[in-house]
Amino acid sequence: MGNVAVRDVASTVDGLRAQLERMQGRRLETPVLPVPQALATLLPGGGLRPGASYSLGRSMSLLFALFARPSQDGAWCAAVGMPHLGAEAARAAGVDLSRLVLIPEPGERWLAVTAAIADVLPVVAVRPPARAKDGDIARLAGRMREREAVLLVQGPWPQTEAMIDVGDPSWSGIGEGYGLLEGRELTVTVTSRRFPRPRTGRVLLPDAAGAVSRAVTPDHGMPLRAVS
Repeated sequence: MGNVAVRDVASTVDGLRAQLERMQGRRLETPVLPVPQALATLLPGGGLRPGASYSLGRSMSLLFALFARPSQDGAWCAAVGMPHLGAEAARAAGVDLSRLVLIPEPGERWLAVTAAIADVLPVVAVRPPARAKDGDIARLAGRMREREAVLLVQGPWPQTEAMIDVGDPSWSGIGEGYGLLEGRELTVTVTSRRFPRPRTGRVLLPDAAGAVSRAVTPDHGMPLRAVS
């Protein structure tokens, strides 16, 4: 009887493991929402995964870059708790304002507002004014998965698909005390549990057209490396 019980347990474990692998495979194969190519090369899956959350730095340019392609392709986006978001800057970055919903002052019920918006819109960004309770975060995560919505959080957030931030800025277009700013070059760093090490790359954000593009090196390549 002991050997039979051991075999039953082993069979159950193997079955659960196979089921988990199938579920993970389906999740990895789920179509992602597109992002500019300069960012797609850094993100797991090459885009924003429906049902997943992403932790962002406070850069509005980065947020606009992630909004741009989905909104242009017909997806509605929302920004919660960002009273100083500039609509004109968003438009210049390629965001379709006709598909952008702004909730600048959600108040103390910001998490409930975010969850309600996620029920109807596929891309929701929020800047939390305070730390949320673990249970509330778990319920929101469940709702995002159920609705297959993407959550972009400006600030720390648990159990994210990836953390995305920018740094090391440098401007181009300025001569010796004169000239027009043509673009800003930044290092984008993406950290994900799907990567053994963080990925980094230099991008123009914004470039001369106001969008995001690869920063071209002298050999016409884009520097992309894993941080050790």
